[in-house]
Amino acid sequence: MIRTTAFAVLVAASFIASASEEAKAKVDLAKAKTIAETVCVACHGADGNSQVPGNPNLAGQIQQYLHKQLTNFKSVNDKPPVRNSPIMGGMAAGLSEEDMMSLSVYFSLQKLQSANASDEKLVDEGRKLWRKGDFDKGIPACAGCHGAAGTGLPAQYPRLAGQHAEYTEGQLVKFRNEERANDPEKMMRVIAAKLSDRQMKAAAEFVASLR
Repeated sequence: MIRTTAFAVLVAASFIASASEEAKAKVDLAKAKTIAETVCVACHGADGNSQVPGNPNLAGQIQQYLHKQLTNFKSVNDKPPVRNSPIMGGMAAGLSEEDMMSLSVYFSLQKLQSANASDEKLVDEGRKLWRKGDFDKGIPACAGCHGAAGTGLPAQYPRLAGQHAEYTEGQLVKFRNEERANDPEKMMRVIAAKLSDRQMKAAAEFVASLR
């Protein structure tokens, strides 16, 4: 109980600090729209609805989470970025704090065109994992952090409902292989290490089915 409370305090403090930094940046939705239509469009669509299943939908995503990810892609003081991606690293390099803040607000305001699940059997398996986890393997219910409906919690836990199954599965694999390491307290890396390939696919299919 004490550990859980301490972690909650840590997350809250992190969120407050992040919110304080974001408050300093001005939001320019007109500029963000221009950047989205000229830079982001190829991978994520002008309105944040990706037509490429391997690239994430950004529309309707939690604003604070989007800002955190953009920040994590940037190199600071010549140090490697917290989240490594040659493509996104290059895209984020030229963005100012105000640009990142504006883009995160812009995409959060767009209407998500949810992806579709393609395997009903996997959806059923994923539903059980989402709601109950896997006690025998020490895997907690996904809903504990991402919400019963997959709407997420600012700023650490993203909205997953309606996300492309291919993208979700790919990120789980990256967490398992520690190719992605910007999860708080290594939570996703620890969980992903316990997931089988089948469970990853099932969770990803269920996520795509959520509305």
